[in-house]
Amino acid sequence: MNMRPMKPLESRLAAIGLLLLVVLLAYFVLLHWWFVAPLRDVDSQMDDLRDTQSRYAAAIAEKPQLQKRLAELGHDQADSSTFLPESDPNAAAAGLMQRVVDDAAAHAQEGSCEVSQKMPVPNPTTVSSDPYRKVVVSISLHCDMQPLVGLLYTLEKGKPYLFVQDFSVYRNPLMNTQKGGGVPLEVQFTLAGYVNAPANAPGANANGDNATGDDAQ
Repeated sequence: MNMRPMKPLESRLAAIGLLLLVVLLAYFVLLHWWFVAPLRDVDSQMDDLRDTQSRYAAAIAEKPQLQKRLAELGHDQADSSTFLPESDPNAAAAGLMQRVVDDAAAHAQEGSCEVSQKMPVPNPTTVSSDPYRKVVVSISLHCDMQPLVGLLYTLEKGKPYLFVQDFSVYRNPLMNTQKGGGVPLEVQFTLAGYVNAPANAPGANANGDNATGDDAQ
C-alpha cells in the first residue's frame, strides 16, 4: 500500500503538532519538575505557616482573658466557703447530716419529706496525698417527688460543694402517708463534702474510728 505525499498544509499542521508536543515534553522535563513543582510546594508550606501564625496570634490575643479566668478559678479553689466549715471529720459529718435535715424541712411546704435514717460512712476512700479530707454520710428519706427534687438541687448547687452519690429510689406500696395522699418515695444516697485539710493530717481517720454507729432519726 502506497502512502500519498502530505499536502503542504497537512505538513505544516503536523510540524506544528510535533513542535507543541516537543515543547510540552521539554516543559515537564526541564521546567516543571525542577522549578515549578518545588515553588508550588514552597508556596503550600508558606500557606500552612501563615495559618499556624494566625492561630497562634489568636491564642496570644486571648491570653489576658485566659489569665483572668485562671485567677478566678484559683480564687474559687481557695474560697473557704467551698469546703465544709468544720475542721474535724466527726463534726463535719454531724454538720452534714444536720444540713440534710434542715434542707428537707425547708422543702416541707412542697410535700412530705422526712429523713428516716442518717449515719456517717466510716473510712471514706482517701489517698494520703489528697490535698483535702473527704467526709461522707449515708441518708435515707421518705419523700414526695417535688420536695425531693428541690432538696437535691439545694444540696448540689449551693455552698459548700456537696456531691450526691450512690443514689437509689423506689416506691414502697406498703408505706402510706398519714395525710392520706400518695405513696412517698423511698430514697437512699450518700452525700460527700470536703474539709480543707490534707488527708494525712492528724485526725484524718477520726471519722472512721469514732463514727461507725447508726444515728437513726
